[in-house]
Amino acid sequence: MGGETDTTPPVFLVPALPDSDLTVLDGEEAHHAVTVRRLRKGERLTLSDGRGGMADCVAEAVHPGRRPTVELRVRDIRSVAAPALRVTVAQALAKGDRGELAVELATEAGVDAIVPWRAARSVARWDDGPRGAKALGKWRATARAAAKQARRAWVPEVSEPMTTRELATVVAEADLALVLDGAAPEALTDLALPEKGELLLVVGPEGGVAPEELAAFVEAGARSVRLGPTVLRTSTAAAVALGALGALTARWV
Repeated sequence: MGGETDTTPPVFLVPALPDSDLTVLDGEEAHHAVTVRRLRKGERLTLSDGRGGMADCVAEAVHPGRRPTVELRVRDIRSVAAPALRVTVAQALAKGDRGELAVELATEAGVDAIVPWRAARSVARWDDGPRGAKALGKWRATARAAAKQARRAWVPEVSEPMTTRELATVVAEADLALVLDGAAPEALTDLALPEKGELLLVVGPEGGVAPEELAAFVEAGARSVRLGPTVLRTSTAAAVALGALGALTARWV
């Protein structure tokens, strides 16, 4: 997978795909297209509904101003199926911008859903008030931006934050739940991974998963695994694991 090139049509998120040959892009996405990307008439772009639908378009007219719009001609509409093996990452809250970086990298690596986890050793704390809502909003905005950058047809859902007890319930419901632990005797490459279903990947905070949390997850059915011989930051662990899962399963086929 290479980086974005000048010939790669940018992706813009819309509530629903157009149902005719002509449509108009407006709102924040039009502002980004006109003001930030400086889209011009005749240039190509792709609309995505974030749920697998993609529409390849050409700009017929660009109208700048306080409320810019772009008139589009739709060339092709297609649907991208969700992967048979769906991967959810339970990402422990991290200090500074490391949580947002974890979301960004995991989204680019193909995560299907993200659960913010209030781990015991998380330095960051999200309350149930405006500050917590603002932090959650940043994670969701990061996922949207990263999905657009990666030209993904599916934007991962970022759920409300969960406690360890709530997350243990999700562990019990998954077809396979894995807790990343550098000290685990079992390696990810040793596992027989499912071809379809729900896989949950639990990533701890900077201080690691607390013993009582690991015990709760294992009791709920999770397996403790290590990725390799090195210790990864909480912001990069999910992306590395997703890359391994992509290669070890049919997710990248």
